[in-house]
Amino acid sequence: MATTEKKGFLKTWKDDRGFGFIKPEDGSDDIFIHISALSNSARRPYRGDTIFYQVEHSEDGKSKAVNASIEGVEITKATSGSKKWIWIIAAILGLVSAAVAAYWSVK
Repeated sequence: MATTEKKGFLKTWKDDRGFGFIKPEDGSDDIFIHISALSNSARRPYRGDTIFYQVEHSEDGKSKAVNASIEGVEITKATSGSKKWIWIIAAILGLVSAAVAAYWSVK
């Protein structure tokens, strides 16, 4: 379960794999962060960024950052992902329509 907000800096980041580690400002152990914890961020993180986050502890004893944000980076609307689905559905419908039209023009 997540706790209060903490602050640290992004010590390492593997952009091709979408994860890295935060060095907490309180000096505690590094915290794993996945790109999904920054889902509402206007940009991907860079090494050295200041990160605000909450810590979630799993049953296997591992900790990870959740509900994270990058200091000074705009937060995007959570609904922006749903707009992508509208475009994907429209593209699929367009392809299906073209396939049906091509089928009937051959007959």
